[in-house]
Amino acid sequence: MANKGPAYGMSREVQSRIEKKYDDELEERLVQWIIAQCGSGVGRPEKGRIGFQLWLKNGVILGKLVNSLHPAGSQPIRIPEPPPSMVFKQMEQVAQFLKAAEDYGVVKTDIFQTVDLYEGKDMAAVQRTIVAVGSIAVTKNDGHYQGDPSWFMK
Repeated sequence: MANKGPAYGMSREVQSRIEKKYDDELEERLVQWIIAQCGSGVGRPEKGRIGFQLWLKNGVILGKLVNSLHPAGSQPIRIPEPPPSMVFKQMEQVAQFLKAAEDYGVVKTDIFQTVDLYEGKDMAAVQRTIVAVGSIAVTKNDGHYQGDPSWFMK
């Protein structure tokens, strides 16, 4: 990605508003759900927006999350081994998650843009997408959801 200097004026104000929408309590609940859904092998991020971003950035955990909501043999995302290290492969992995989330039933307005996660531009949008996936999983009640159903609205 291109190196960007600090934001000034209106850009700084807009970015500040976006960052204020990020919810630390929601982050903890989403981390708990992802670990419950995917298993402890996904690890745990450092607390905070940046730790959460770095944990999800390469798209592998998001792919595992959406795959865990489908029956074995019909998972929509191929998880590369080892995890991708090249930027475009990581972004491609995130894009696959976004497509799978939309196919799962998440409405387009609840889906973040790849750059929101990859560059950390709008981590609140990333949270909204994961919440939407969780809410749909609870609503489907097809036996694939793991965790406390009260974590998400039906």
